[in-house]
Amino acid sequence: MRKVVLFTALLVFFGPILFAQGAAAETPVQAAAVWKYFAAALAVGFSCIAGGIAVAQIGAAAMGALSENPEVSGKALLYVGLAEGICLWGFLVAMLILFM
Repeated sequence: MRKVVLFTALLVFFGPILFAQGAAAETPVQAAAVWKYFAAALAVGFSCIAGGIAVAQIGAAAMGALSENPEVSGKALLYVGLAEGICLWGFLVAMLILFM
């Protein structure tokens, strides 16, 4: 698995250099645009992975708490919603990266 991730990362970083066609393959403006899209993808990807981990942990704890005391359903739902908000913040950061 590590070899696949390493190969993909190397291909993303050095692919434009290795497979460039012609003398002026890319300008500095195009290179900056590539990094901008890469940064936006990382912002969304990492925040969604973190949000998924948080929802899994909080959701399991909330279901355990609800089985013992059904009156805590409002608090449990609030905490799960806060964990899902991590993904929305990552998406917002990605939009700011792309449009600013």
